[in-house]
Amino acid sequence: MFTIEKAAVRSITDADFDVVAAIFGHYVEHTTATFETVPPSTTHWREKAEELAGRGLPFLVVEVDGAVAGFAYAAPWRTKPAYRHTVENTVYLAPEWTGKGLGRLLLDSLVERCRAAGMRQVIAVIAGDGASVALHRKCGFTEAGVLRNVGFKFERWLDTRLFQREL
Repeated sequence: MFTIEKAAVRSITDADFDVVAAIFGHYVEHTTATFETVPPSTTHWREKAEELAGRGLPFLVVEVDGAVAGFAYAAPWRTKPAYRHTVENTVYLAPEWTGKGLGRLLLDSLVERCRAAGMRQVIAVIAGDGASVALHRKCGFTEAGVLRNVGFKFERWLDTRLFQREL
């Protein structure tokens, strides 16, 4: 039986990129949680982790019994210099690991690492109104607005909701 105490959050390593690509690929192909339409490669994830590390930003995974069950990272919100203390977060769990508290463990850890990196604001861009909204609310994010019909996937227009947390 799973208990949250069996989970551990750590920084991503080279051994994790295939699993991260597979987890994200599921969401690309089967959900509107991401507006990507083609799953990014393992190389993409390796390059993203290197870029974020170069900026001093976290890219984390959560493990259960030694296996990666999900990932989270913070990336620059915008490229203009005035936004340099604001990041956008991303959190994804393998489908079989949703609803067990791992998302909260990841997001709480990510927020703390963002604070340690000198960030002041964390933004979440969320499609839909499901588990991700509930997760972000539990982790202290507040809704900042809705962007209507900004994405088109699976033959339908989709809104995104913006959430924000001050650190």
